[in-house]
Amino acid sequence: MWPFRKKQPEAEAKALAPAEDYGWTRIFDWRPGAWQSHAAYTTSDSVVTHSALFACTSLISGDIAKLRPLVQRRSGGIWTDVRGNAFALLSNPNSYQNHIRFKQQWIESKLLHGNTYVLKEREGRQITALHVLDPTKVEPLISDAGEVFYRLKRHRLARQPEDINVPAREIIHDRWNCIYHPLVGLPPIYASAAPSRMGLTIQGNAKEFFDNASNASGVLTAPGNISDETAKRLKEYWEGGFTGSNSGRVAILGDGLEYQQMRMSNVDAQMLEHLKWTAETICSTFRVPGYMIGVGQMPTHNNIEALVTQYYSQCLQVLIEDMEAALDNGINVPNGQRVQLDLDGLFRMDTQTHVESLARAVGAGIMAPDEARAKLNLGPVPGGQHPYLQQQNYSLEALASRGSAPD
Repeated sequence: MWPFRKKQPEAEAKALAPAEDYGWTRIFDWRPGAWQSHAAYTTSDSVVTHSALFACTSLISGDIAKLRPLVQRRSGGIWTDVRGNAFALLSNPNSYQNHIRFKQQWIESKLLHGNTYVLKEREGRQITALHVLDPTKVEPLISDAGEVFYRLKRHRLARQPEDINVPAREIIHDRWNCIYHPLVGLPPIYASAAPSRMGLTIQGNAKEFFDNASNASGVLTAPGNISDETAKRLKEYWEGGFTGSNSGRVAILGDGLEYQQMRMSNVDAQMLEHLKWTAETICSTFRVPGYMIGVGQMPTHNNIEALVTQYYSQCLQVLIEDMEAALDNGINVPNGQRVQLDLDGLFRMDTQTHVESLARAVGAGIMAPDEARAKLNLGPVPGGQHPYLQQQNYSLEALASRGSAPD
């Protein structure tokens, strides 16, 4: 199944070293957010629990995952869909994932870790399966000869029973933001971890604030001096009976006691503004329009197609084209063919707009009626295979010749 040696000779193994040791800036501390706040963020597991970060990751990976994989061949200047081994592999990449879950894991790995490593499983020379690996268990290596290898921890789903070093031809490596090293990508949370941790801290403080009904909700005063024991007893009585889940109950005061409620401070009042800022900052690092995950106001104009186009161009396009290019090279697509993700799954118009745009294309002679019907999942009709134009339409050349002809 494996076209390479599982164990390398000792001399060859000694020649391999981590990629960051070979001529580029060494990454002393790549942990997300450490450079912003001098904090030791050991993993991305904690910051990814921020609602905005989780929503951005889910939105992007879900939108790309729903795009159908296509293999196309260029013939006569037109790209047409083809069926073959490459298409079958993309449709069923492995035995435990469909193509949607496979692409979703691919993008999530890239968004959260900056790197996606896909291991090829072979039978002979034929690629039979693709496995997205845990990026924390893969290390790029470079030999003295400048060849790239990858050290992989064991992967049971890929039937890899032990740690191995594999050549670059057996790994599809998709990476993002290679700031320090061309083989090591950095994720958006490298820049958004500090706002994410700040947002989580604000949410934790808010929970304690509301669990206690407020931050020092009020003051009980007595007309005269009271002992420490009496003050402690009154405090316990008030906190036990009228704060937390008991907030709002009726209190009966005697012996001249008075309760004075304290107002929320300006810092507490700005808590929601700070929380909104952290979400907006996270959206900016992922290049996701805030309104798409419930942050901020949605644009007032009703051009949904324009909003989707903006989202595609500023956020999704580079991820989609990176994946297409990586698959083109990684699964040995024949010359003259390419891998494409069908954008029709993203640019879906409402029924009225869709029908109107198809009608204009048919009326202008751009599409044949059968091509437009296929877009609506309708079968061909007699005579519908050719584009049509009205009889009175003439080319500019024909009109010019008519104008220069004798009366």
